[in-house]
Amino acid sequence: MQTPYTLVIGDRAYSSWSLRGWLMFDAFGIPVKTLRAQLYTDELQTLLQDFAPAKTAPTMRTPDGVVVPETIAIAEELASRHPEAGLWPTDPRARAVARVLAAEMHAGFTALRSHCPMNLRVSYSDCALPPEVLADLQRLETIWSWAQQQTGSGQWLCGAYSAADAMFAPVAGRIAGYNLPVGPVSQAYVAAHLAHLPFRQWRAMGMVDGPDQAFYRRPYPIRAWPGPTPLAAQAVEGTTAENTTCPYSGAPVTDVMQLNGRRFGFCNAFCRDKTVADPEAWPKFMKIYQS
Repeated sequence: MQTPYTLVIGDRAYSSWSLRGWLMFDAFGIPVKTLRAQLYTDELQTLLQDFAPAKTAPTMRTPDGVVVPETIAIAEELASRHPEAGLWPTDPRARAVARVLAAEMHAGFTALRSHCPMNLRVSYSDCALPPEVLADLQRLETIWSWAQQQTGSGQWLCGAYSAADAMFAPVAGRIAGYNLPVGPVSQAYVAAHLAHLPFRQWRAMGMVDGPDQAFYRRPYPIRAWPGPTPLAAQAVEGTTAENTTCPYSGAPVTDVMQLNGRRFGFCNAFCRDKTVADPEAWPKFMKIYQS
């Protein structure tokens, strides 16, 4: 059996580049093993000692052992190794536009990144935007509109979901998380990300993926998350459940959640808690729930 890809990531709620890297796999159906390190600790640098010369998350190791840091490099390498996955559009014009967008996202929007660090655990109703961030938002709307005009696309930037959209997924999270002012077309694009199943899964994991990080806390008024409203589930004690094996691993049930008076079991607390956070984000669970 071939060794799978490995991806080093940081905290899912906060690490915007890790989200981009993970989407390069999950949104395109490429299996990967993730290794997570908590930010603002020694965990990441300790973990990356086995991934020289990398120094940041995300970092990929290919099945043949090549270490690939940096999200654009990960996207290009996966596109080369898995052309059938569709990371870049097949149409030459759309592909060129997608690469332009990905490159600008990788290098730019520093004011937006600094003032609004990604925090998928909360949404603020206002965040006192300085002019530099408003300029970044205007630039986003300009290039998003340009891309859709060039490619005649639908809800995504360049036709079908591509690596360019994965690059902007954390920006969608920032616009949602800080209630940033963008026009209706851009709001529709943000809504597409918030409803995108891989994004919902990442956010659900991020809601229960370690403690809150004080660095990302802001003194702004809080509002409800503007994405799809999760079903109201909760963790409960005991091991009695409708199912005897975990819907994700097939291992025996050890941890249980309750939803609409019904009990469902999982093989560990993380499997349970990520499902509690957003049950509809997980098709394997919903198959049991709807049976």
